[in-house]
Amino acid sequence: MIRLKDIAASIGAAVHGDDSVTITRVASAAQAAPDSLVFAEDEAALSDALLSGAGAVLVTEELAGRAGGGAKPLLVMRQPRLGFARAALLLRSSEEAAGVHATAIVAASAVLGKDVSVGAYAVIEDGAVIGAGTSIGAGAVIGSGVRIGEHCRVYPRVVMYPGVTLGNRVVIHAGAVLGADGFGYVRDAQTGEYLQFPQQGTLVVEDDVEVGANTTIDRGALEETRISRGVKLDNLVHVGHNVRVGRNVVIAAQTGVSGSSVIGDDAIIGGQVGIADHVEIGEKVILGAQAGIPSRKKIRGPGVVFWGTPARPIKEYLKDLAALARLTRASKKKDE
Repeated sequence: MIRLKDIAASIGAAVHGDDSVTITRVASAAQAAPDSLVFAEDEAALSDALLSGAGAVLVTEELAGRAGGGAKPLLVMRQPRLGFARAALLLRSSEEAAGVHATAIVAASAVLGKDVSVGAYAVIEDGAVIGAGTSIGAGAVIGSGVRIGEHCRVYPRVVMYPGVTLGNRVVIHAGAVLGADGFGYVRDAQTGEYLQFPQQGTLVVEDDVEVGANTTIDRGALEETRISRGVKLDNLVHVGHNVRVGRNVVIAAQTGVSGSSVIGDDAIIGGQVGIADHVEIGEKVILGAQAGIPSRKKIRGPGVVFWGTPARPIKEYLKDLAALARLTRASKKKDE
């Protein structure tokens, strides 16, 4: 339960009306109760919000002027949807209870900060360090020497191998595996057998990263794999060893990034994209769903959408499709 004025201060909004109202959750207008916060970005949504049972409404300055002097207090900011997401995170954090479950196994040499919570049957191994306000879900395994920052949320059955470092406010969803060995082997030319190349590097995940359920991120081979600040990885993404992902990159589900590839800041990677080894994706590049990038390819062009396999600018891709369609039609006519 948080007072409206405290929510406003946290998310960067101004309060119009009673700022002493207490809020415990966010909700849709249809499901709102007097302790709920809702948001509106257009007049139709504003009407629904004002008629709802919500205790307060997040709106733009323009919509606040159209709301009149109604009974509901307003939180006013430029991006209500963003404020709504920030408020949801704030409210959720206030509900988390600290404490170590009786069935959890915590090594004597592990260091737990203030207000850390550890769920049932979780394992925290020797030398692990967990920052204040972080929660570790049931059945999670935190390996030796792993360092986790403050106010992180690690969901059930996450596994972190030794050598993993997490920043602050990182979210790791259920079943994710961080710091496993990379897929790197050397073949014996005489016997044909494969021998694993050393996989003894580290994995660094910076602040404000979110990793989806059942996603895997490999440790570096000899150096490090790095996921930079603000990255959002969907469910079922695989990031190989020695990969560097720049700031605020978004990667959708079922995408694979092979070893030693680099993805620049603010890039957007669609679902089921395949990125081969030693690829360089430039800043603000957009890769459409199912795009394929061959080994050692460099993709450049801020704001340019690339599509197809091998990936190319979407205008070029569509021209190729049109040309293929014409050839197909011509071939059918010839066969008639």
